Amino acid sequence: MPRSPRLVLPGIPLHVIQRGVNRAALFIDDDDRNHYLRLLRSACRRHGVLIHAFVLMGNHVHLLVSPMVAEGLASAMRRCGQNYVQYFNKRHVRSGTLLQGRFKSCLVDSDGYLLMVHRYIELNPVRAALVALLESYRWSSARAYLGLEYNPMLTPHAGYTALGATPKARAVAYSQWLQASIQPQERERIVAYIAQERALGSPRFQDMVGRALQRSVVCRPAGRPIKQQGH
Repeated sequence: MPRSPRLVLPGIPLHVIQRGVNRAALFIDDDDRNHYLRLLRSACRRHGVLIHAFVLMGNHVHLLVSPMVAEGLASAMRRCGQNYVQYFNKRHVRSGTLLQGRFKSCLVDSDGYLLMVHRYIELNPVRAALVALLESYRWSSARAYLGLEYNPMLTPHAGYTALGATPKARAVAYSQWLQASIQPQERERIVAYIAQERALGSPRFQDMVGRALQRSVVCRPAGRPIKQQGH
């Protein structure tokens, strides 16, 4: 059965996950990580995709991006992926695939949900116990949003810039947001929506996306539907 077309609307943010095939490592060292980020930045610029947040983990990558044209995301991810696999295989003397099929993506409502996903992405290294303090992890966008460094590949979303009138005020507010506890249902919803590649947001947002794309955009319940007995 052919896969359904990806849910994409120009200007609407997406949470993206790209994994290594069979959980294989995507990065061996910092040279790999730096090269991947260079390729990602170049590909997104070429195809009109704004990068709001990212994190590089051992065997997967999370992104929060906004494509300016519907086909931009797929084109950027394809260009970045193909170039990175060629580089990785040559450098590490291997052959064959590295990436796990097509990447996962989920539309994200800018109102009330974008910062939730932003935080989920950047807290990955802490959840995985790679670091105790988020600001000590070099391979995410968190340090830029905490005011600790400048990262030219990032375009802050309006949801972030609305946190304060100055860069310092935004950094302080975002630090407080990152330190706030994430409720289990919040994390479960983010995981479920990207697994099913739906539209994470309010009913109003989901209705708008559904009408625009003429598709179902709400998560299906787990398991097969129960058949009703006839009377």
